[in-house]
Amino acid sequence: MSFRRGVVRQSKFRHVFAQAWKAEHCIDDVRVSRVTWDSPLCAVNPKFIAVIVEAGGGGAFLVVPISKSGRIDQSCSTVCGHLAPVLDIQWCPHDDSIIASASEDNTVKVWQIPDGGLTGPMTEPLVTLEGHSKRVGILAWHPTAFNILLTAGCDNVMCVWDVGTGELVYQLNDAHPDLIYSACWNRDGSAVCTVAKDKALRIIDPRRGTVLKARLKALYVREKVHDGTRPMRAVFLSDGKILTTGFSRMSERQMALWDTKDLSEPMAMQEMDTSNGVLLPFYDPDTNMVYLCGKGDCTIRYFEVTDESPYVHFLNLYSSKEPQRGAGYVSKRGVDVNKCEIARFYKVHERKIEPISMTVPRKSDLFQGDLYPDTAGLEPSLLAEEWIAGQDAPPLLVSLSGGYATPTSKHRDTLRGRPKLASQDSGAGSATTTTTSAPAVTKETEGETERPARANPTDGTVDRLRKEDDVLNELLAEMKALRTVVLAQSQRIELLERQLARIEDGDV
Repeated sequence: MSFRRGVVRQSKFRHVFAQAWKAEHCIDDVRVSRVTWDSPLCAVNPKFIAVIVEAGGGGAFLVVPISKSGRIDQSCSTVCGHLAPVLDIQWCPHDDSIIASASEDNTVKVWQIPDGGLTGPMTEPLVTLEGHSKRVGILAWHPTAFNILLTAGCDNVMCVWDVGTGELVYQLNDAHPDLIYSACWNRDGSAVCTVAKDKALRIIDPRRGTVLKARLKALYVREKVHDGTRPMRAVFLSDGKILTTGFSRMSERQMALWDTKDLSEPMAMQEMDTSNGVLLPFYDPDTNMVYLCGKGDCTIRYFEVTDESPYVHFLNLYSSKEPQRGAGYVSKRGVDVNKCEIARFYKVHERKIEPISMTVPRKSDLFQGDLYPDTAGLEPSLLAEEWIAGQDAPPLLVSLSGGYATPTSKHRDTLRGRPKLASQDSGAGSATTTTTSAPAVTKETEGETERPARANPTDGTVDRLRKEDDVLNELLAEMKALRTVVLAQSQRIELLERQLARIEDGDV
């Protein structure tokens, strides 16, 4: 089954358009790494942009605030604690200051970036994870459990770490007989999907150390995920399906959609083109859109995944003159909701980082709730020990209405505080140290924070509270009226879109 193009379909994302930012907003003179590993080379969150760069005698990556633009000075500070080139970097989804890096020196290091950015070379990580016997090229933070990190290396071993203690909690030695190409958690972090050089798509429960389902290489063509020998990628979708990218026997690039309940046949399959670059998929669970960035391509294709055949619908593509070395994708918390921006990429050139915005055209200045459903926030759903004990939980969602405001996390500083607790002595002095270095284990975390007694209100206070209540009631009334107007306009827009679709189909 292939994806159909040119079929008029009702969707609010039909007219999504991509636009590169002006030159003055780009980051120039970045010495992007020339490592041959097929990674995005860039990682972005709402606070920072990180790019793997060239470094003499070791491995390094650059970290700058997301508002940075202009030329990067050659003396600019980097994170440079690895002894060999860095292959992958990933920001922690629960703390915008924590980033993990994987390297050819067989280690994974976790770093904490100061809020204002680097002020000097950073060589000392928070923790170093040593468990692989060959270079490590894959990192994947757990989407809902705090401090859980998955790593995979060229030793065909997959490891799961509790970063807070530096402990290796699970190690899968026999799940993959060949090189692992990619690994991705599902929505609640209960399973991982992987693709490997043996052309197999596996769904793994890392806590049991077992392969739940696998689509393995066999004698029949239909038994393979992709027939080609070049690297593949796989991502879990929010409904449990899996989207893969790879190559055919004739080296044509392919994209396929799989139902995890039945891996015998793909739900959909399309051959894209004959380029050699690996297709890197970026998935947005809020809009159910998939963006494909090919290494060495000048285009970014984007699709919408639905429950209706042919399941994956081509929307459009962004095209430019210069090829991309990689790309960084910022989470939904970092987009500009006032401009109806639903996604933003940071395209990696040879020596430049270029932001590209994906926008839905809307005339209204009001918050577009249909474009921005509640999205995953910083707060984790589980602690590491809860997930290790067998618990699963979906992400904790936050509203983007009015722009996202970063909350004060009750788990902040847990990562650098917990490793110290084991060696601390009991007593008054150590209790003070525990509270300072690891606020995640204080009474506030347990919901037992003592609140000061509230003073009796005076007459003036009562009058002030009444006035505030009156103002609040007026605001609520205005909001209800605005909501009525918005709903009416939404219905009108849907009617006009249907009329436009009929005109495009020639029915009118």
